[in-house]
Amino acid sequence: MTNRADLRSKFLGGMVGSALGDAIGELAFRGLGEAGLRAEVAQRDVLVYTDDTAMAIGLAESITQMGRLDEQHLGDTFRANFRREPWRGYASGPPTLFSLVGRHGMSYSEAARSLFGGQGSFGNGAAMRVAPVGLFYHDAPDLYEKARASASVTHAHPVGVDGAAVLAWAVAQAVRLDPREPFPFEDFSQGLVDFARTPEIRDKMMRVRDLVAEEVPPPDAARRLGRSVAVHESMPFAVYAFLRHPQSFEDCLFCTILHGGDRDTLGAMACAVSGAYLGVEAIPPAWREKLENRPYIEGLAVKLAEMS
Repeated sequence: MTNRADLRSKFLGGMVGSALGDAIGELAFRGLGEAGLRAEVAQRDVLVYTDDTAMAIGLAESITQMGRLDEQHLGDTFRANFRREPWRGYASGPPTLFSLVGRHGMSYSEAARSLFGGQGSFGNGAAMRVAPVGLFYHDAPDLYEKARASASVTHAHPVGVDGAAVLAWAVAQAVRLDPREPFPFEDFSQGLVDFARTPEIRDKMMRVRDLVAEEVPPPDAARRLGRSVAVHESMPFAVYAFLRHPQSFEDCLFCTILHGGDRDTLGAMACAVSGAYLGVEAIPPAWREKLENRPYIEGLAVKLAEMS
């Protein structure tokens, strides 16, 4: 996509889409169906995001301030943002890691490697925030290494890194595609398989491709792919939802968050790809206007677009 207006729309779509997927996904924990959830969103004055978006904001802040991925700066940004807003819903991993860095003088990568008995985390925390990497580095030949660097601050397990990298590829590819043309399902789904480097993620990407091609309904697909906080049991269903509904941001969102599991993170991941593909115009304006901190998030998206 060489048109600057299209690129700006896609960057806005990726950042705003991910944040809305997170915020509306959080409301989906109330157990409402689509009609009830739409009504809930309509009556809310503000759609409040969680740690998923807080960390995506931190990643975008670090990239725009440094002009590149700098792991130390990124970790410091995450840590400062956590201290300012610890109530965002962080799991135990980031606070533990920040404590190790602050009290024991470890680097972020050393602290990440020490978690979970020295294996590192294979949770979806690196994937949930990765949208700025896929956007900013959408044309980079070393996208995998960029995604690895963004993950390494908190995630050392190969599966945790691989899940984040594959989602970054999905966002990057979405930026490059023209939504006015037929969606290239075969190329996109095979690209996900080819980009993965661990058997856990590669197997799930092949399963996603088959489930979408066979038109397996979302409840069955969710059970087969998983919906836990492990990245290989959540990111694949988010990708499934996008591939099932590439032409509709709303359908992608509701497909992702209405079938249980880690709903806010599923929404953040799926809607980062959907927004980056369709552009910000595909997001309902009423939702966009209610997004907490929207001007700041949109400002970061525009900066990323201008700098990329």
